[in-house]
Formats: sequence, structure tokens, C-alpha cells
Amino acid sequence: MPKPYSYDLPQKVIQAIELDRMSKTQAAQVFQISRNTINLWLQRKASTGDYQALLNQPPGNGHKITDWEKFQKFVEVNRDKTQAQMAKLWPEEISERTISRALKKIGLRRKKKLTAIKKEIKLNDKNLEKRLTTINQSQSSI
Repeated sequence: MPKPYSYDLPQKVIQAIELDRMSKTQAAQVFQISRNTINLWLQRKASTGDYQALLNQPPGNGHKITDWEKFQKFVEVNRDKTQAQMAKLWPEEISERTISRALKKIGLRRKKKLTAIKKEIKLNDKNLEKRLTTINQSQSSI
């Protein structure tokens, strides 16, 4: 966003319009600003009583988890649960990804799925079976 005008420029423009009875079009030409800017300043003065520039801050993120102590206790109680299960148990509607980010923020890692561990065990068992058969074949040939 562009940088707002200094406070003295709107002050001078509004003073020229209100006290010196200058038209908005003339003031726009003299001060080399758009007429729309003058209208916005006058509207702001009418609604708030001042024509101070609004703060140029981007909107923040509406965080779902705001009470971190409550979340910490929740995690301690439900430590054996997966992120999906934790998301269902949380009082408000929340996603697994939000649980993941919150767990990372408090310094915990996600729970690994048992299916990945089972696959690894099966692969190791198959490799072990192959090794045993090759050992048995080599011993029987001797």
C-alpha cells in the first residue's frame, strides 16, 4: 500500500475548504491531490472527528487456538491420540493441520501412523526370509 500523506497536508486542505471557502475541485488542483482523497478525508472527519490516516496494517490471522495453557493440558491428556482424533476431540471445530501447527509450536512432533511402521516390519520380515532361505540353500549345498 502507498505511504499515507503527512498529517499537515489534510489539515491544510480541510482548513482551505472550511475556513477559506475553497471548493473541493480548486483545493485538489492547488494541493495536487485527487478530489476523491479530499472526500475520503472529509468523510473520515465526519465519522471519527479527525482526519488522521488509518494505520496501514494487514489483517491478522484469526487463530483457532488462543489459550495455549488449555491446549497444553489437552495434549497431555490426549497424548496417545492421532492428530485427526485430537481435532475431533477439541471443543471447537478445528483441522488436523491446525493441530499439527499447534503441536509444533509447543515443541511436540506428530505421532507416526502405525501403518507405516507395519509396512516397515513386513519389509524387514520379507528380507529376513530371503536371507534365511539363501543361508539354508548355501548350507545344504555344502
